Amino acid sequence: MSTSESAERFYATGRRKTSVARVWLQPGSGQMKVNDQEFLAYFGRETLKMMVEQPFEILASLGKFDVTAQVSGGGKSGQAGAMRLGIARALIQMNPELRTEMKKNRFLTRDPREKERKKYGQPGARKRFQYSKR
Repeated sequence: MSTSESAERFYATGRRKTSVARVWLQPGSGQMKVNDQEFLAYFGRETLKMMVEQPFEILASLGKFDVTAQVSGGGKSGQAGAMRLGIARALIQMNPELRTEMKKNRFLTRDPREKERKKYGQPGARKRFQYSKR
């Protein structure tokens, strides 16, 4: 890869739940690949596709960038959220003036919600065994 080619490519990391997405963004025809698979084939549900494409829709730049992503951990929903954060961060790296627009739409906030751990002596994180008086 030459230096002029690498200057056009932007990298960012996104996280959600236990998922991690490494995202590379470059100007192109709108082609999206996730783990070397076609984007539409990888994320089967329409809601997940919408979630990943939100940063582009806000900027009216859908189809103007090629996205390559490596996602791991968690489920499809967490991976889609991680990819959205990664795309938003990569867009800001490309053009820092987009930061206010991204912040306004909450695309730069890492969702802190994680699964609560199971407690000992109980069936789940919050659930308790039934109380018996006698």
